[in-house]
Amino acid sequence: MVRLLCVPVFLWLLFGRGDRVGAAFLLGALGATDWVDGFLARRLHQVSTLGKILDPTADRILLGVGIVAIMIDGSVPLWLGIVVLAREVLVSGAVLALAAAGARRIDVQWVGKAGTLCFMVAFPLFLVAHSTAGWKDPAAVVAWGFAIAGLGFAWYAAVTYVPLARRALAEGRAGRAASVAVTRP
Repeated sequence: MVRLLCVPVFLWLLFGRGDRVGAAFLLGALGATDWVDGFLARRLHQVSTLGKILDPTADRILLGVGIVAIMIDGSVPLWLGIVVLAREVLVSGAVLALAAAGARRIDVQWVGKAGTLCFMVAFPLFLVAHSTAGWKDPAAVVAWGFAIAGLGFAWYAAVTYVPLARRALAEGRAGRAASVAVTRP
């Protein structure tokens, strides 16, 4: 929840103060807290079904708002932002459609997490690359490296979710049919 509450602060830094470096550091910190949160949940055995739903949802919101804001700011090429957002919309829409159709929940794959991590590094660095920071040129190179890797991971994950989604839908429907058969006299 704290990460989501910081989204308006990020927007204020970027658009209200015109502080790309400050916005980049906040966005990077919010991305890092995602990893810390997941690590602590697993380490302390605090993993929950609610957390498995809220965490990726918070990631999608944070990533979506961040990308759109950075596209509006002009610090990232429009095509890159659109390709990343298209994948996020596609996967999110598929998750909602599967849930509505009664599929069992699919766990997030490591390759999808790797793609999100790459984007959480790349997009703040794109902001730095378009700032007055003395290290803006190296930031641009690193941003592109992470962006390209993120695209590969994210789209690969999207494709590999297709057979998992089919299986989850079949299992969800079979489970519902079995429970209906048990409840009928």
